Amino acid sequence: MSLEHVCIIGSGNWGSAIAKIIGNNVHKYPQQFSPTVRQWVFEEMIDGKKLTDIINNDHENVKYLKGVPLPVNVVAVPDLVDACKDATLVIFVLPHQFVRGICEKMKGSLSPGARAISLIKGLEITPSGTRLFSEEISRILDIPCAALSGANIADEVARERFCESTIGCESVEDGQVWHRVFHTDYFRINVIKDYTGVQLCGALKNIVAVGAGFSDGLGLGSNTKAAIIRLGLMEMRKFGQTFFGDMVQNETFFESCGTADLITTCSGGRNRKVAEAFVKTGKPIAQLETELLNGQKLQGTLTAQEVHEFLTGKDMVPEFPLFDTVYRIVYEGASPEAIVRDV
Repeated sequence: MSLEHVCIIGSGNWGSAIAKIIGNNVHKYPQQFSPTVRQWVFEEMIDGKKLTDIINNDHENVKYLKGVPLPVNVVAVPDLVDACKDATLVIFVLPHQFVRGICEKMKGSLSPGARAISLIKGLEITPSGTRLFSEEISRILDIPCAALSGANIADEVARERFCESTIGCESVEDGQVWHRVFHTDYFRINVIKDYTGVQLCGALKNIVAVGAGFSDGLGLGSNTKAAIIRLGLMEMRKFGQTFFGDMVQNETFFESCGTADLITTCSGGRNRKVAEAFVKTGKPIAQLETELLNGQKLQGTLTAQEVHEFLTGKDMVPEFPLFDTVYRIVYEGASPEAIVRDV
């Protein structure tokens, strides 16, 4: 039996936390996995040193996950093609706007029979339709692609605080492989077949978290935020049922990728944090991304814009009042108080 060769595409906060898990897990199954985990790292200079050199020499991503040691078998590779060459298991964990370009560059480099999994919390939403990122990865690379999403704030995962996550995978056999790649005592994995629902929850909950952040910025308290979370969950489920039908199972919303991730993101995620600062400071979102996220992009505001454009094309904006209100506050200058007045 040939060994599986694991490659991670992406090295931000979440990608680095996942690299720690995978680097340790491959050692648990030496009969199944190659001991070396390659990670594509977008090259940056940190205090005059290349980030890849720092990771490979000091075994720490000092920019995106400072203070957390990475396994020595995680090797940072700055060239995308070199990183993914002959890989059999590919983990995508990068901002969703880069997926298509990255996959195009990877064509022809993977091992025959390769499989992928998307940890990207987003959907490609345009006025004409929606596409799951697992489907986009599958289409471009011609390989099957599963999805992982859950109540997983990266810093807490990296520090081994107990949490759960959900893998959506049509193939039972591939689901077992991904379970071995990710499952630990502190990062508990449940595998289901509804990969569509897993990704839908991971994308739409970010819009709700922005609304929760507006509520926190206004100082409205726990009751109001709980109401926003409930309204948001209802719109998430309605969006899935309306545009994906039977592909999305109602039970998926009660997995870690659903209610748990929604609660976590509305309590402590970056979307909530930046939205709160948006209300308190009046600064533009782009400026707050630089100041609070180390330059990383916010997913909730972008998804709100994409969902608004999609719903506008369907003439269905009024049917999703919370999603619409978040969009209008961010992009049309509506008062933050609209988050309770207009939903």
